[in-house]
Parts: sequence; structure tokens; C-alpha cells
Amino acid sequence: MTIDELPVAWRLPPQDVKAGWRALWWTVGPDGELAVMLVQRRYLSRDKYPRGWIGWRPETPFDAELVITSGQEQRRIPVEGIGMRPGHLALLPQSRFLLASGRAHRDAEGAWQKNAVVYSPEGRPEGALCLGDDIPALVTDRSGGIWTAYGDEGIYGGHPESGSGLAGWNTRGVATWAPKGRLPDLPLEGCTAATEGESVWLVWYSPMGAFLTRITPSTGEVASYRSPVKVPDGFAVRGTRVVLTSRDHYKRWTTVTRAELVGDECVAIGQERVRVPGRVVMRCGQGRDGTLWLRAGRTWLRIDA
Repeated sequence: MTIDELPVAWRLPPQDVKAGWRALWWTVGPDGELAVMLVQRRYLSRDKYPRGWIGWRPETPFDAELVITSGQEQRRIPVEGIGMRPGHLALLPQSRFLLASGRAHRDAEGAWQKNAVVYSPEGRPEGALCLGDDIPALVTDRSGGIWTAYGDEGIYGGHPESGSGLAGWNTRGVATWAPKGRLPDLPLEGCTAATEGESVWLVWYSPMGAFLTRITPSTGEVASYRSPVKVPDGFAVRGTRVVLTSRDHYKRWTTVTRAELVGDECVAIGQERVRVPGRVVMRCGQGRDGTLWLRAGRTWLRIDA
């Protein structure tokens, strides 16, 4: 498969690049709207690792601009005085949005500090909350629920909700869902996340392998399927059809696996390496209603299940 066969959803305009904007955190909303946070180069420094856009580090406080595109429509929202180094961006109902750091820390008394902020449609802070520690994957559902999958430092770091590996939250920072022993194994690391209709999917791995876990927020019902891909970094599902991606870090290609849900497993039916227009790094994929959105450098592509 060539790049010409993958639809381009959006590309950071060259004039924005020339003006000093860098595209950092991004997400897709439940209605298929792409949101990308732009930050001026003057606020940013780079570490040698990790490579790619995820290696940019903003000096706090900094200003940014949120770009939301849906079809031919585009909105730009200035966001001033951001006082954290975010790891995740997510959209919420009523045009609000969330910025969350991937890490949380304890204060001098041992209490967990807040690591996420809810913003108004105008880009003003409305409230702060703690979503646990070490968050490699985060997604929001249609009702505004926040869903997180944790890494090993969070799972073994003492935070009660992070210790379960997966969690659901509301925008007040109250945990609304926990797996409670309903997973096939204890997660070691979250990989990616997706939604399909009212269902939320969290992808994670353990010593038993990688799993795709579907959660029904209204009932708390859980179903897990063994993944055909060892460590997927993108996932989307439509009915029983599944598409997963796995990257070679900082390369201009990704491996696309198509699969079917059969019993308690996800069975691969085809696999191919796809060349893409930019380098693929961590946090490159998110699934919404059967479409996997894949970030490749400054370009966002769509892969349908």
C-alpha cells in the first residue's frame, strides 16, 4: 500500500511552520473532529530522546493555540498561561477540552497533586483534577467520561487508581470505573485507546500478551480480546472488524494489521507495511467509530476498519 491510498485528514500548513508553530498534543473527538495544540518554537526546547514531536518540552508558563478541524470548518482558540507540561489533549462535551500531564507527583504531605485541567470553550481554566500517575493512553467518551491506561511506574507507584492498570473518571476527578478483577491479567503498560459508539476500548499488555478491553460505561460491563499484534500503538473497531497499527519508531512507515473479533480473540486476516508522509513516534494513533487516526510527522491520516 502507498501513501496515496491513505486519506489525508489534515496537515499542518506550511505558513504555520514558517511562523514558528509546532504541532504537539492532539486528539480526535467523539464526532470525528481533529484537535491539535500548537505551541510557538520560542517556548520549546528539545531532549535528544525521545525523537520526533513528542520530544519537544515547553517552558512553563506558555501560550498555545488549539486548532479544531471538522470537514472544511476550522476553529482556532488561544490558550494562555499553561502551567504544566501536558502529555494528553482530549475533547469534552459543550466544546470544552482537557489538558493532562502524563505524570502525577505527591506533595510534602504525601497527597497526589492535580495533573489535569478542564478548559472552557474560550480556552480558560475551569477546574483541576488528578487522573493518576504514568498515563500513556487517554481518551474521552461521548458523555465526557475520561478513560486512562497506565504504565508500570504508575501501576507500582502507589496511586490507588493507577494500580489497577485501567480507570474511568469524571471531570471532577472522581474515579467512576475500575476493572475489579475482570481482566485476563494485571496490565503492565497501556498502549492506545479508542471508542465505538458508547463503548470505550483500552489496549494494554501484560506477561500474557496484549489485550483489547471493551468497557460499556453505562453498565461497567467488560470484555477482553487477545490482540494479534504484540504492542499495538493504534487501534479502531467497527462491529467485528478491527484495524491495528504498530510502528518502527521514527521511521516513515507503519505496519497495518486487519483482524476480526472471534470469540474472545482478535484474529488477524491481513497485514501490510504502509509508507507514510512523516516519521511515526509514540502516541501516534487513536480510534473513533471504526476509523484509526494516525499521526505521521505533521500529517494526520485515516485508516478505516
